[in-house]
Amino acid sequence: MFSYFSSMDAVWVLCIIGVCFFPTIGDSWFSRVERFGARIATRKSLSVFLIVVLAIVARLCFLGIDPVPVPQVHDEFSYLLAGDTFAHGRLTNPTHPMWMFFDTFHVNQHPTYMSKYPPAQGAVLALGERLGNPWIGVLLSVGAMCGAILWMLQGWLPARWALLGASLVLLRFGLFNYWVDSYWGGAVAALGGALVMGAIPRILRRQRPRDALLLGLGAGILANSRPFEGFVLCFTVACFLGVWLVRSGRPPWRTTLPRFILPVSAMLILTVAFIGYYNWRVSGNPLVLPFTINNQTYMTTPLFVWQKARAPLQYANQQFSDFYNGDNRSYWVLWFQSGPWSLLEHLVNEIGSFLYAYLWPQFFVLLIAIPCVLRDRKMRFPFAQSLFCVLASLTGIWFWPHYLAPLTATVFLLVVQALRHLRRWKFAGSPVGIGLSRVIVLFSVAMIPFHAVEAIRNPDSLSLFVTRMPERAAIAAQLEAMPGQQLVIVRYSDDHSPHEEWVYNAADIDHAKIVWAREIPDVDTQPLLDYFRGRTVWVVEPDASPPRLAPYSVNSE
Repeated sequence: MFSYFSSMDAVWVLCIIGVCFFPTIGDSWFSRVERFGARIATRKSLSVFLIVVLAIVARLCFLGIDPVPVPQVHDEFSYLLAGDTFAHGRLTNPTHPMWMFFDTFHVNQHPTYMSKYPPAQGAVLALGERLGNPWIGVLLSVGAMCGAILWMLQGWLPARWALLGASLVLLRFGLFNYWVDSYWGGAVAALGGALVMGAIPRILRRQRPRDALLLGLGAGILANSRPFEGFVLCFTVACFLGVWLVRSGRPPWRTTLPRFILPVSAMLILTVAFIGYYNWRVSGNPLVLPFTINNQTYMTTPLFVWQKARAPLQYANQQFSDFYNGDNRSYWVLWFQSGPWSLLEHLVNEIGSFLYAYLWPQFFVLLIAIPCVLRDRKMRFPFAQSLFCVLASLTGIWFWPHYLAPLTATVFLLVVQALRHLRRWKFAGSPVGIGLSRVIVLFSVAMIPFHAVEAIRNPDSLSLFVTRMPERAAIAAQLEAMPGQQLVIVRYSDDHSPHEEWVYNAADIDHAKIVWAREIPDVDTQPLLDYFRGRTVWVVEPDASPPRLAPYSVNSE
């Protein structure tokens, strides 16, 4: 994987050098493509529809080499539980009498059985499940994200540049990226951020209630997908619009009150009411998030740099102890308890992860146009927002690129504006900027077949991780094909990796075809066997080579 990207980086450098000497190469062909795109872009509603369809169809075209993803990370299974719950018409599930054997990562067992995460991603997966497969919801959310970002960019930029920006988002996150190749999320929060940012220029120009409602809807999506990062982004928007409301020359209150303030307030009230109701159903308290319940029950290390760690907890099973008292605590100690230089290294790594995910390699050259972007008064707020949101994310202990998904539309607004400035750049009278801008876009497209070839050679290249637990999916398929209902007791070895968790279940455990249960040392499994009397009982040993499935017997304990 490293050598592959190193070769791609080398190709990119050669393209940049070559276009500096031959900036107008292929000018007639590029001009025809640009004119064609400009004609489509002028029909704004049609463009939004087409980009949504293109995002979906383009990803479907690669199913032969990049099939429907198999969940493998704790978070994915947790989101899938939420999706299964919503698909069955419930907001949560009652605690199971045998919950101790089903206890697992990122899932609450008390006061109800439910994912710890906000509900937006689960709602998308529920839609997909009702349509045949949870991944359909992921695919639709990516298409909706691309459409929303195009709509957002149309409010800030000329139509043809907006279409280009949305196309770059599609190429970046809609193909061969874990946003679309997992159940972990990213697109939903990016959709919410795009609605919020797209409403701003329209509100400033026309103060239509529709745009205010869309801003409130976007804020609601953010609150139910990435609450912290969404709050930070919405805080910057609130400050910006607050200054607009109070400055001299603003629209009169008789205009802004009914057209902006009341619609936004109505959407925010509905959002708060929904969150309170959801919290009440899941955690028993309108003011307590399910995430908070899980954090208090299992976590001992802090989520933010200003928090303090708790003393290690005692858990019923070794896997929880290895994860919460082991991996999590060692990560926190490594970066935050080893001195200022370790903390600085951690912050640099987080910034590097963000830049790599959103900008590397082809968009990095656009950094030379940042001074020009900052001279545009209209771009100062998006730039300040990006900087503030990235800095705020550094206060978290953990970081993955999709954490900053609410900022996606803003980042690509700045990318496209930098492209516009770069295109006008000349060196010694030579239109080098035109060549650079074209090679950036062309390279974004040209990377797709290279990714496709790499996907065939190395399927793990599509994931953030080397594929985990492929045998779990294979064993699940084997059991699904058998008659009757199955109970699988998972027996881990002492050195089992807590990141490879097999014990995840459907929302309705009692009626599920397969029930996965944890064997806990010194805990009698007979009550579990009695409860599920009538099922075929198996024992699986994930740490055998290969993992072994066998009929369960009391003597096998």
